[in-house]
Amino acid sequence: MGEALGPWHLRGADDAILMTLITSANIATGFHAGDPNLMDETVRLARQHGVCIGAHPGYRDLHGFGRRRIDASVEELVNDIVYQVGALQAFAARHGQALQHVKPHGALYMELARNENLSLAFVEAMGVVAPNAFIFCLDGSETCRAAEAAGRRVIREFYADRDYDRSGSIVFTRSGRPLDPQAVADKLVRACLDGRVRTVDGGEIDIVFDSICFHSDTPDCARLLQVARSALHGRGVGIAPVGTVAQHEQ
Repeated sequence: MGEALGPWHLRGADDAILMTLITSANIATGFHAGDPNLMDETVRLARQHGVCIGAHPGYRDLHGFGRRRIDASVEELVNDIVYQVGALQAFAARHGQALQHVKPHGALYMELARNENLSLAFVEAMGVVAPNAFIFCLDGSETCRAAEAAGRRVIREFYADRDYDRSGSIVFTRSGRPLDPQAVADKLVRACLDGRVRTVDGGEIDIVFDSICFHSDTPDCARLLQVARSALHGRGVGIAPVGTVAQHEQ
């Protein structure tokens, strides 16, 4: 959410509508998208709809929307993350809200997933600057392992509007092709009830997750969310903020 910059906005994305359909928002923090005014506006919108707030720090890559890997030291990347998380924490505090989670964005998310040293440093830094925030990540990733080893509560994600390969990694494509809402909903229902997902090569893998991710720049994202929510509720799958689920598990 909040993935714009000044007068520039994502084509087709409407945060005001999407915010009525979600329980947690990943809010851009200025490096891949977002700016101070937009962060403030998005936090206000989340508060208005009772949506939990998460920081979405990315590579320092406005031109590439954070989708390009940047070759930088672990220290530099962690400092960039700390800077961005701190910015959103300040806006959340301004409006009496807490930071529920931290979820790195795009190429930085995938670099953390496979980079042990970066994940260890990231988790250590978050333990100091955001000790109560959940860490969103892929199950089995280096981020997940580092966070669990440090005693941090992780929220493992399932990507509703992206494909998987046989390793369980996300296949990122920027084709902008519309997705069939019912097919996405069926995929979600099966993942929730059976713990399985089809891969791009026609196989299937087991999938473990706590949260479902949608991207606001996926064409007709609001419609995908509406159909998915209806399908999940129809099969008895409840939807709640991750903090509520974590408290129940304890």
